[in-house]
Amino acid sequence: MVRLIIILVVALIFEAIGVVFLSKGLKQIGQPDQINVASVMRLVVKGATNPNVLVGVFFEALFFSGLLILMSKGDVSFIWPLTSLGYFLTTLAARMFLHEQVSPLRWAGVLLIVGGAALISWSEQLKHPPKTETPSAATQP
Repeated sequence: MVRLIIILVVALIFEAIGVVFLSKGLKQIGQPDQINVASVMRLVVKGATNPNVLVGVFFEALFFSGLLILMSKGDVSFIWPLTSLGYFLTTLAARMFLHEQVSPLRWAGVLLIVGGAALISWSEQLKHPPKTETPSAATQP
């Protein structure tokens, strides 16, 4: 269980890093002038050659790899909701590195998400209560 949580936290950090780089890169390449095939293709080429977009995609791929490992080893009903902790890390990263303004109401929403993830984690511990030793047959009268 602890190993899964460590993999989850590392993967979510990779996700937050990836989102920050993707946001920077997408702001650098801008928006298409018009919505037509030529404009969209120019935008795709700009994105495919933008270092921030490429680094962001790399970190998102690392996150996805971690997610695949987690889902192969744990219950999806436990792992998937805990990925919502990424909302907290990504919001924090956006605040720190992109200097986005995050209102108290938005932080309250993020904390509600974290609270939901905590409830899910707690339910997993209830599912597997700590084992108590039972007396062996040799020590019974």
